[in-house]
Amino acid sequence: MKIGVYGGTFNPPHLGHITAARAVMELLKLDRLLLVPAGLPPHKALPAGSPTPEQRLEMTRLAGEQLALGDQVRTLDIEVYRQGKSFTSDTLAQMKAQYPEDELWLLMGTDMFLTLQAWHEPEKILSLAGIAAFGRTEADTEELFAVQRDYLYRTYPQARLFTLTIPGVVDVSSTELREKLAAGKGANLLAPAVYGYILRHGLYGTHADLKRLSLSQLRPVALSYLKHQRIPHVLGAEQEAIRLAERYGADVEKARRAALLHDCTKKLDMDQQLALCKQYGIQLDELERQALKLLHAKTGAAIARDVFGMDAEICEAIRWHTTGRADMTKLEKIIYLADYIEPSRDFPGVDKLREVCYEDLDKGLLMGLEMTIEEMTGMGNPVHRATVEARDWLKG
Repeated sequence: MKIGVYGGTFNPPHLGHITAARAVMELLKLDRLLLVPAGLPPHKALPAGSPTPEQRLEMTRLAGEQLALGDQVRTLDIEVYRQGKSFTSDTLAQMKAQYPEDELWLLMGTDMFLTLQAWHEPEKILSLAGIAAFGRTEADTEELFAVQRDYLYRTYPQARLFTLTIPGVVDVSSTELREKLAAGKGANLLAPAVYGYILRHGLYGTHADLKRLSLSQLRPVALSYLKHQRIPHVLGAEQEAIRLAERYGADVEKARRAALLHDCTKKLDMDQQLALCKQYGIQLDELERQALKLLHAKTGAAIARDVFGMDAEICEAIRWHTTGRADMTKLEKIIYLADYIEPSRDFPGVDKLREVCYEDLDKGLLMGLEMTIEEMTGMGNPVHRATVEARDWLKG
């Protein structure tokens, strides 16, 4: 197996990092890419007011997920939690011990490649891994690479070197990007979820008021709460909510906000969900205390209210989007169905359900509820009483 190791301060991880990593993975045919944020960089001090190592770790994880390569891309915390400076030679030694039969490649940009001989234990680095250096601007010429390659080959005969210039790579300086973010710019140079994380935590001089976010700000913030594979679903639910709201005369902006936040706590495990329930005083019935999938609607509604200042109508739509309830409001019906029939959903009967939803909202809701009850019963799972009550209400 060929494994790429891409380290750095990632302060913040931006599209330049992502596009370069993708290009090197494809050209070297890497089987896995390991992203390794530095805890305490040995070559330079982090600027004052920088995010914590843990925050840079989470941003790097979000950026890595942007590559949409699943388990092929992993973000490691080995340098973040290591005591002392984050020396690459120590990291590679640890990687080699973990993957003794695999081929390691260390990814780096031009500046790092041209100063490699000044790093801590360069000979050890070159004995443990090949070097994949990439140029990110037109100024990164083959002439520079050639001189350094010749020097390294003479000095370290065991070296394995691969250099390339990546056309179309996003060229951005982390320093300039931090300045842009402080000035309210630079969102286009970051993965949306990373930008949302920055806004959520007020990093790099940003000062977003989470209770008064515009839709363009709320979207990346909402995405920063999600696992990457859930992002298409949430964006699809937003688009479906727009169409349903327009079709049935509901408040389109409220529908969009509810759809964006409806799964904001979906990725949390049972202990985390129960902790939120305790924090917000959320009462649970016997089934909810055992069924993880039922909790995110209630905790998500609490986050929407307390963190994002959403009004009661939006919060109730989030609260009931999983089970439904008797006598649902129009917005509640729309969010329940947008979650059910958004474009990425693919299950037997979904096309017919979509058709009925746009003919008659209540008929579509009843059909969706009955499909849910039939599916749960068929699997031998209990059906929440609110779902049964919602069906019975619609049937009169």
